[in-house]
Amino acid sequence: MTTQSRVNEPTTWQGRLDVIVDMMRDMSQHTDPQAMVKSYGEKIQQLLSVDCRISISRRGLEAPWYRVTRNTSWSQEINPWKEPDRLPLLKGGLLGRLIHGDQPVLINDLQLDPAEPAYELLQGYRSLLAVPMYDQGVAMNMVIMLQQEPNGFEEEQIPDLVWRSNLFGRATSNLVLKEELRQAYQVLDREMKAVGDIQRSLLPSSLPSIPTLDIACYYQPAQRAGGDYYDFFPMPDGKWGIFIADVSGHGTPAAVLMAVTHCIAHTHPGPPLPPGKLLEYLNCHLCSRYIGTSSRFVTGFYCIYDPARRVITYACAGHNPPRLKRCQDGSLLSLDQARGLPLGIVKETHYEEAELQLQQGDQIIFYTDGITEAQSTDGKFFGTERLDHELEKCSLLANALLNSVLRSVERFANGRPADDDRTMIVARLV
Repeated sequence: MTTQSRVNEPTTWQGRLDVIVDMMRDMSQHTDPQAMVKSYGEKIQQLLSVDCRISISRRGLEAPWYRVTRNTSWSQEINPWKEPDRLPLLKGGLLGRLIHGDQPVLINDLQLDPAEPAYELLQGYRSLLAVPMYDQGVAMNMVIMLQQEPNGFEEEQIPDLVWRSNLFGRATSNLVLKEELRQAYQVLDREMKAVGDIQRSLLPSSLPSIPTLDIACYYQPAQRAGGDYYDFFPMPDGKWGIFIADVSGHGTPAAVLMAVTHCIAHTHPGPPLPPGKLLEYLNCHLCSRYIGTSSRFVTGFYCIYDPARRVITYACAGHNPPRLKRCQDGSLLSLDQARGLPLGIVKETHYEEAELQLQQGDQIIFYTDGITEAQSTDGKFFGTERLDHELEKCSLLANALLNSVLRSVERFANGRPADDDRTMIVARLV
């Protein structure tokens, strides 16, 4: 190597160490791969002065094609990730053989044929060191180091150069991948937020005013969008339908099926159906058109409340039975006298109905399993016993009772994020 090329290189191990430490600290702070590559090139020049560095890539190209991605002799910097169309595309010749050869190569006395495709890049240089940078075992990229004098590289340095260059190449690839993942996440998050907004628009915008019934509701998906669903249906003679459902799974697929369930429930062509018949209608359409061969299903509980008689008629499709606290005598009931398969499993399913006479002071919690299966930091479930304990608070109105349950769940989870969507309807007879 010429004396001129070494003029800026540190002459002691401490000097080289200082450069390396400074370089590592600088690299650890970069978030932009283009800026990191530029900084790395400036630092590495202090350790190994060369007259020119050229980077080439075969990524996405068939042999013998390659693309020139960087050149320290260029007067204008080009970002290869953002401006690939501005990069020279060449075919064959010396550099084509080198990068498709997948091996380090040292040429101590470079002689060029004027027909060489990269002649303009390489002319004037007599020493060439080709350092492959491997990805999946293949030299997808290569650094071409050039010196104007022959015998410009020390052979003892080559193993270290190959090792160091490939480590930097992996660091650059990881930074590029990190940026791509960040951008992909932003796109996905925007889409998920849009799905969540659409889903929320399908839920009741306000609570109905039902005589003799005080109502409060809560809905919170574990992700941007989820598969929980609740709804209220006005019916003749002042009656009201109350529906709560939970689609298996999470995220966008569950949210889509939730929207489908909502659509089916709201487009029945005839008069309002009793609970069992409505579940059969939903089940038939879900099995026939939407779920079919997939493994997804929907659990649901549907009831019709008659304020004049204070009677609830209900049917259940594999859903968690609501809990009822009879505050007049302190008894606890589970609305589990009419059970059936979840929706979307067997097309010809019949759903039985049950009827219950309610009393003033009764309080009912309709919920999805995200409430009772909320987990603590040690993996325990909140469970129905803790839910029943909250129902003991008979002096609370619906909204206060709902908030009490939610606080209890949050205390139990102790900061652990929700693993499932959480939905709850609290109804108190007044």
